[in-house]
Amino acid sequence: MSQATTGLRALKKRRTREKISHEATRLFLERGFDNVTIADVAAAAQVAKMTVTNYFPRKEDLALDLAGVFVEMPADAVRGRAPGESALAALRRAFLAAAAGHDPVIGFSGLPFARMVTDSPALVARLREFHDLREKALAQALTDETGAAPDDIRPRVAAALLGGVHRLLFEETLRLTLDGRGNDEIARIVTAQARTAFATLEPALGDYAVRPATR
Repeated sequence: MSQATTGLRALKKRRTREKISHEATRLFLERGFDNVTIADVAAAAQVAKMTVTNYFPRKEDLALDLAGVFVEMPADAVRGRAPGESALAALRRAFLAAAAGHDPVIGFSGLPFARMVTDSPALVARLREFHDLREKALAQALTDETGAAPDDIRPRVAAALLGGVHRLLFEETLRLTLDGRGNDEIARIVTAQARTAFATLEPALGDYAVRPATR
């Protein structure tokens, strides 16, 4: 199989996934998540039901289609920290940049989407699972980056503290969105809250998982 053929297939798959996600989001916003079926999404996207479930095994994942990025974002920030930078500093830097950019992954979803999520017990429960998965991914990254033994509890303690801050800030962003605040105002508020929250953890984690300076 040629590279051109492989590239075309990958492009077709990506476009199909994007179309399914787009149509699902449109229907969810119009009718409410719990009032839309997989069959409805398949009909709107003009694909088979099996195609929808091949790309999105769970209905909730159709609405929360950035889950993969959401789960891995803190772990990726730790793995990508600069020489001399601690895990806490890297996570703070990444969050502040995301807030400045109104990144939907940290909660800048817009009022209709925020209402759709909070109105659905299934989506609220799935989002809680993603928060838990994110904390576990962060703990694994900290374990790997510090060379900790499998039974060393410190990476998990650090992940619980840092993951708790991220969870709280996400909930605050969602709450402010539901209150009808604009993205610029939300960014100002959660930026201040983030600085306070990360500073609170500084005495415990300020010198944890510092990447060695390169020569």
